[in-house]
Amino acid sequence: MENKNVYIPQKTLEDLEYQEVLKQVAVFAVTEMGTATCLESKPLPNSPDLHKQLQSVFEFRASFDNDNRIPNHGFEDLSKAIQMLQIENSVLEIQAFRNIGSTSETVNILLKFFKKFKSYYPTLFSQGKEIELNKEIKQEVDAIIDRFGEVRNNASEDLARIRKQINQLKGRIGQSFNKALSYYTQQDYLDDIRESVLDNKRVLAVKAMHRRKIKGTIMGSSKTGSIVFMEPEATAQLTRELQNLVFEETEEIKKILSQLTDFLRPFVHLIGQYQHYLLSLDVIYAKACYAQDINGILPKIKERSEIEYVQAYHPLLWKTHQVENKKTYPQDIHLSPDKRIIVISGPNAGGKSITLKTVGLLQLMLQSGILIPVHEQSRATLFNSILTDIGDNQSIENHLSTYSYRLKNMKIFLRKCNENTLFLIDEFGTGSDPELGGALAEVILEDFYERNALGLITTHYSNLKVLANELPAMENANMQFDNRTLEPVFKLITGEAGSSFTFEVAQKNGLPYSLINRAKKKIERGKVRFDATIAKLQKERSQMAKTGQSLREKENKAQVESEKLEVLNQKIKSKLTSYQELFDHNQRMIVLGNKVYDLAERYFVNNKKRPLIAELLKMVETENSKRKRKTATLAKKEKAEKKKIDQEVQQKMEKIRKEKKVKKKPIVVKPKVKVILKVGDKVRIKDSRSVGTLDSIEKKKGFVNYGIFTTQVDLEQLELA
Repeated sequence: MENKNVYIPQKTLEDLEYQEVLKQVAVFAVTEMGTATCLESKPLPNSPDLHKQLQSVFEFRASFDNDNRIPNHGFEDLSKAIQMLQIENSVLEIQAFRNIGSTSETVNILLKFFKKFKSYYPTLFSQGKEIELNKEIKQEVDAIIDRFGEVRNNASEDLARIRKQINQLKGRIGQSFNKALSYYTQQDYLDDIRESVLDNKRVLAVKAMHRRKIKGTIMGSSKTGSIVFMEPEATAQLTRELQNLVFEETEEIKKILSQLTDFLRPFVHLIGQYQHYLLSLDVIYAKACYAQDINGILPKIKERSEIEYVQAYHPLLWKTHQVENKKTYPQDIHLSPDKRIIVISGPNAGGKSITLKTVGLLQLMLQSGILIPVHEQSRATLFNSILTDIGDNQSIENHLSTYSYRLKNMKIFLRKCNENTLFLIDEFGTGSDPELGGALAEVILEDFYERNALGLITTHYSNLKVLANELPAMENANMQFDNRTLEPVFKLITGEAGSSFTFEVAQKNGLPYSLINRAKKKIERGKVRFDATIAKLQKERSQMAKTGQSLREKENKAQVESEKLEVLNQKIKSKLTSYQELFDHNQRMIVLGNKVYDLAERYFVNNKKRPLIAELLKMVETENSKRKRKTATLAKKEKAEKKKIDQEVQQKMEKIRKEKKVKKKPIVVKPKVKVILKVGDKVRIKDSRSVGTLDSIEKKKGFVNYGIFTTQVDLEQLELA
């Protein structure tokens, strides 16, 4: 596929198995035309149309998770009917009329739905806002054709009259036949079966010996010849009249359908618009269903050349592993103007080629309006050229070796590469003498670098690894391996080249050590040391990653235990305080009880009420005065205890901070730059994960669209996602 806007060769589509993705998408289309259109999809260049497609699929995908489900969009192919309407004096078939009426009704329902919920589906609404709503087509078709596909009796006065006459005549034919049947039965001219049906006509089953005694037409006979099937003469005359009426009915129906066709002819352009609209909606629906199937999302689209795929999955591999119940490893890939080219090295079977294919296929999908299986924090750009050189490309027909083919391919790359190009090359420079081929590969890579193209390459050449280390916007990377088992971990590690693990892998696979040792002696000592150093660095990095993970887990565990102990300590303190208060209260009750007991003893001895009442009142007043003092004292005490607790907490926090400063190096926190939000930005509420689109700004309020609802938030509470 090549035009002035985009260059994505057919070879790129084949290398990245693009057609397999289209097949999986096409399965979800509800119409045959939708399936065919999905299979014919091609990647598009960066354009408003592509952005609109992506947003439409995103909105349709969101509709699956809310209550405002989009109505059915199914339709029948109207292409032949549209062609017929463009031919003068042509007449459509009844089924074509029904399909046109159904399509018109479906489009009207959808247009009204999207208008009602345009805040939820703004892009889908915009796709149909220019299409005319029309009720006449459906009403006119329904006025002529009923739901069973028959022309209605009241479609015209003549048709109503003819059908009335037909029904009356059928009644007379039935009466005439029944009269003949009764008469000839009494005469014993008929067989036991009495009657039968031939060519949709009732006939008498006459005994062959009596056939000359009956006035009528012979219609046939039984296999044995013992029965002759005859139509009575009176019935035959009425049947001929019926045939004339049926012919008149057929002609009248043709006339009615011709008039209906003429009515629809001025709407042929609108009917074509309806079909195109429903077809595009079916393709969007299929892509939305596929996105739901693979957990696809719409990443943030950047204008500058930048790719940041976080937890990116190869969709075909993921689907295959799902069936086989295997684990699929995601990849993190970041390309930007500051790091335009990544050189991936390391042993075979480590996942280098899959990394290239993942990036390439996701890019093709995105540029075809298909959502991709990445994390929501991912960012992407849209390229005008995507170039690949993956796999063995020997050509027997053209007598080209792998290296010759690759040189021919590099010629195309050099002609097309620019800042809007993504290139992916597997085993760069192989197929020739390592030193000579490596030198040529180096200068070609330098040329790609100078053209500001973005790309990934895989290689075993040391000079390309060194070049990536020297150029500021180029970076080495390797696929991580388990340093003990030498099994691939399928994780891309940037910042360092990968060892080929040539001798380690050979030894692991049982090759005699003596042979490996002899091989080491045959090559330059520096090369062995260089490869060994890289291997050692990879092993150390892997070990450090594991150690770091273990320390983080222990630190988190210790933090959780500390918090649990703090909570437990507070609970114990609270319980001790409660027990002390209960004990003090009980002691006071005992003292009061003893005093009351003494007063009761004295009253028992002297039987004087006044001293008793005076003592009781004095006791009550004393207790009340204590309560007042206690209230003021308690307030002071609680304030003092709160202050004491706050001081203890502050001291403990300071202690924890000091311990953390000892364990960890201080992190320099960069001051936050105040970002001015604009309409269209992807935003989220601070401390929230939900991402929405800023639809509008009024005063200091922002209206954020989350796809299924819109909410109003203070601008100070929003941040760029």
